[in-house]
Amino acid sequence: MLIVLRHVSYEGPGLIEDMLEGRGLPFKVVDIFREGVPLGSAGFSGVVSMGGPMSVNDGADEIEREKNLLLEAMERDIPILGVCLGAQVIASAMGARVYKGDQPEVGWGEVTLTQNGLSDPLLAGVDRVFPVLHWHAETFDLPDGAVNLACSDKFENQAFRAGRKTYGLQFHMEVDEEMVREWVTRDQEGANGILSEPDRVLEGIGPNLHRTRLAGALFIGRFLDLVAGRRSG
Repeated sequence: MLIVLRHVSYEGPGLIEDMLEGRGLPFKVVDIFREGVPLGSAGFSGVVSMGGPMSVNDGADEIEREKNLLLEAMERDIPILGVCLGAQVIASAMGARVYKGDQPEVGWGEVTLTQNGLSDPLLAGVDRVFPVLHWHAETFDLPDGAVNLACSDKFENQAFRAGRKTYGLQFHMEVDEEMVREWVTRDQEGANGILSEPDRVLEGIGPNLHRTRLAGALFIGRFLDLVAGRRSG
């Protein structure tokens, strides 16, 4: 059973869920602020931590419990994937600093694979430069022992691998058109929106989303191979 830790209802697993269902892998989505964080990782075949508008520095009990869960899962060699906030939670759990960047990175943009990214088992074969959706104002230092896999022109640490089975992505490859449109609407309706050019994000769906999801399908598929191997083992 793979567990998806969801922080808010509108930042769900998207393409990850589609591929889990396509492969027939059992999974459960847990809304941690409503249902609580699972007490332990024993019996899990994988853990995915999704995004959200909160910060790991807010001091929420649920985030602190999530950090403990992820560390325990790492000790058990369980495959872990963190997306955006999820990547920051992993980094913080490992003792790295999470902090506000010089400027928000929101909307369509490109990430570039590092040399380690080009040879990474999950990213090998992905275009060296490819489009993704960014939606964050905070960033993180690379955790001790982790490998930097991707960067952008605004943030050095866009993806990392810790050990063999823990991955953090600061960007989104799991989105579909409906999710992008909902995020734009919510940002514009909220009091603390960080999106300065909503029309540009919507116009960018056509030119970018297909390539983003192609890269995502390759990466996520290989991550699910790790999950399937853990399950069968």
